[in-house]
Amino acid sequence: MAHREGITTKTTDWTMVPASSLINDQKMIEINGIMSVEEACQVLVENNISSAPVFVDNEKGHYIGMFDYGDVIAYILLVLHRKPGQKESEDTVDLESLEIKDIVHRALQGQKVPVGMASDLSRKNPFYSILQEATLLSAVEIFACGTHRVSILRPDGRVKGILSQSTVVKYLFENRKQFLEIDSVLNKTIRELDLGNEPVIGVDANATVLDALSLMSAHGVSSVAVLRGKTVLGNISMTDVKHVMKGYSHRLLWKTCFQFVGHIRTQQGIIDGQDRLPVFDVRQETSLGFAIAKLLATKAHRVWVVDEFGNATGVVSLTDVIRVIASLVGVQANERRGSMAVFSR
Repeated sequence: MAHREGITTKTTDWTMVPASSLINDQKMIEINGIMSVEEACQVLVENNISSAPVFVDNEKGHYIGMFDYGDVIAYILLVLHRKPGQKESEDTVDLESLEIKDIVHRALQGQKVPVGMASDLSRKNPFYSILQEATLLSAVEIFACGTHRVSILRPDGRVKGILSQSTVVKYLFENRKQFLEIDSVLNKTIRELDLGNEPVIGVDANATVLDALSLMSAHGVSSVAVLRGKTVLGNISMTDVKHVMKGYSHRLLWKTCFQFVGHIRTQQGIIDGQDRLPVFDVRQETSLGFAIAKLLATKAHRVWVVDEFGNATGVVSLTDVIRVIASLVGVQANERRGSMAVFSR
């Protein structure tokens, strides 16, 4: 640690910060694998979390994966026989596997589907873990490859807490003055950092919510822009599927995206006592720090880059932010996302 003993205990080297120190106050929520998908989703909703580890409660007890809203979306699409339009080279759900057929059969017969069967059904949320003595650099190296969260394990093998991309970004953003290289890069613009070049993954405002969920599942992203032409009207994220699962309001799936965004804002107004209108866009000349502030304020995983006319031209995600931070210490991501098409009908 880079500090002078007797003067300060603060480190000026973010890479050496213990990863577990960022989740010390976290209430650990786990999901029993025998719970139904609907019950597991309710656990996420009630605890205001986006994912939780799934365990099998036997003599030894072990984790079989993670469950998040991406898995809920994959489950909904599977049961409704809506296979996303993926490229042949991309991983798809094997509709012919006995396990998948069993899930569909159970659901169509009105039987409960154990969440253990649907854990990581989206194939985008594997169970990654690090030891509690691991540093922040270890987590950032994993996040730079596109993983959104890792479990931090105690010595007995149980999960101490879940560390997410957003938690790391928030910590570094709030402590930027302590880490000079972080503070310096946050003052640079999106253009200077060569960000915002990824094509926007968007859905037409008149498309159905089911179309939006299919698009998210097909591209493995956590949110899509709701567009009228090229203008961003709103945002539908993976966690918004909780509105569909609350009270089993499946009729919302056939609402237009524009109607759904309105419904979400109404619900937020009821909960927060005000009609919130989160803005999810930034400009090329926006600083990375300001873009991060928007990501944290909206609890989103990506913001849309727009031109002077309000037309969407690109996107900046939490993974992009993590990769910029990782590059400061010479860590390069193993893969970049491919080009993604705008969806409309």
